[in-house]
Amino acid sequence: MQRSANFNPAIFRVNMNTSANHSAAKPTVFVVDDEPMLLELAAVIIKPLGCEVRTFRDPEAALKEFSITRPELVLTDYAMGRMSGMDLVRECRRLNPRQKIILVSGTVDEHVFADAPAKPDHFLSKPYQLQELSDCVRDLLAA
Repeated sequence: MQRSANFNPAIFRVNMNTSANHSAAKPTVFVVDDEPMLLELAAVIIKPLGCEVRTFRDPEAALKEFSITRPELVLTDYAMGRMSGMDLVRECRRLNPRQKIILVSGTVDEHVFADAPAKPDHFLSKPYQLQELSDCVRDLLAA
């Protein structure tokens, strides 16, 4: 994936609305993908939304940290080697049934989880549009 010379992360700066139900702390978002460039891209899109972003190339490492940090949102790729994104979705939901999760993939579509007992809240096909990811994260964090 080649980065556009015209890419400007400043256009994605959005203030998160806080209410009495939300703490003043930044919401934590875990981004899990075995592609370093895609981890960086997601972090560049999500951080300006007022989030603390933790990136993981290994879903097993993310799962270990999940029990400690309890992120508000998990964004995970589907295809990552020994543990798939759907495996991560299942384990996150086992630990926290209300966990908000976005699954992204360039190799499968929504049918991959049609019969799964644990489903992501949202699915994005790669390559996703930057605004599409930004809107999806903002909507799930506000829900």
